[in-house]
Amino acid sequence: MAGMEGYFGPRAYNPNSSYREIYNDLEYERQIFRGTQRPNSIDLQQTFPKQIPNTVYEDDDAQIQKFIGVGIGVTTLITENLLSHPFLVLRRQCQVNHNAKRFHLVPFTLFPVIVHLHRSQSITTLWKGIGSVLLIRGMALAVEDIVSKVTNWPKEISWTTVSWKTMGQHILLKCITLAVITPFYSASLVETVQSDIASEKPGVFDVFREGIYRLVNISNPQKGRMLPVWSLVVPTVVHGAFKCMFQSLIKNFASACMQINCRQEFERKGAYPKDWMNQSLLQEIEVTAQLISLIGADVLFYPLETILHRLHLQGTRTIIDNLDNGFSVVAILTRYEGMVDCYDTTMAQEGGAGLFKGFGALILQFSAHYAVLKLTKLLFTQVATFVKSSSPPPPPIEKLRTPVKPECSKESVRTPMR
Repeated sequence: MAGMEGYFGPRAYNPNSSYREIYNDLEYERQIFRGTQRPNSIDLQQTFPKQIPNTVYEDDDAQIQKFIGVGIGVTTLITENLLSHPFLVLRRQCQVNHNAKRFHLVPFTLFPVIVHLHRSQSITTLWKGIGSVLLIRGMALAVEDIVSKVTNWPKEISWTTVSWKTMGQHILLKCITLAVITPFYSASLVETVQSDIASEKPGVFDVFREGIYRLVNISNPQKGRMLPVWSLVVPTVVHGAFKCMFQSLIKNFASACMQINCRQEFERKGAYPKDWMNQSLLQEIEVTAQLISLIGADVLFYPLETILHRLHLQGTRTIIDNLDNGFSVVAILTRYEGMVDCYDTTMAQEGGAGLFKGFGALILQFSAHYAVLKLTKLLFTQVATFVKSSSPPPPPIEKLRTPVKPECSKESVRTPMR
């Protein structure tokens, strides 16, 4: 046999052998083992595989999930700030029109109106005031950042570990921000609801000019029945603060419920994956919880938002599109004394459904939001899968080579004395 030329092997065991013969056999094998020469060196190139160069290959699935997560995050940001604006315009125009005969509580009644607006004013009429809306949101973020740096109040809180003091500071920060932007919010509201065919198009920074004008005339406004800013600050702050707290609470509750649901789903399958709470799953839970919180907050505070918009628009002599037909325009002329009077008048003249005018536009907004997120996830998944399939595979790892046993020669074996 190859490699066994110098090995004589143990003698056959004979049960009739004497003790001396057995001892000599064992001693013979021991001497052979001790006398075997070991190789001076081992060829590591033959024993171990070649090392792969120091190149980090990230896991393909992790890259795909990261790519999808970034795409969904960007799409969510664009949808909330840009794609939802046409529905915001329709909703606000329905809310402030107290003489409207059609309430548009369902989205189907808005489709012919949108077609008529497109024919008479072009589709760009649904994007009016988008510049002022973005400026107000940016202004709110800037005020929050400044106040947070001066006072060390937190801009974001975690409801699982937050204390009462931290929560109070966070709510106070939101209230101060809402109070500061109230006059500018009124000017932005006018730009989003006024008709393009009956009003001059505002400039980019007209929202600041009109806001400062209302702020200067804080106690004695000069335009008809326009309410002073101080009477609008309280309802605006109450609406914004409670809506923000409710939205944050619903988001955390929905996120916790979805995590528990995922855990129970894995328990039913019988095993937890190693990375069951990975970045992709957390991103999906975060986006879904955010959408649920937006829907819940907007639906719950919709009547209060209707009253608030009517108070902000009173006395501005704004002419809006008549959404009963989509062809004509109508002037907004009201004489509300405050929130209570606006609520009582609306209930008396329009009924409880009057507080939900334009609710169909809200349904359209979140339906489009959900559809865009689903289509975006599907699109990014297909693109990432195509890129993965077309990319070259990583270099294969060489198989382990079996180390070669050193051969023993007859000269290296000492024959024991018998």
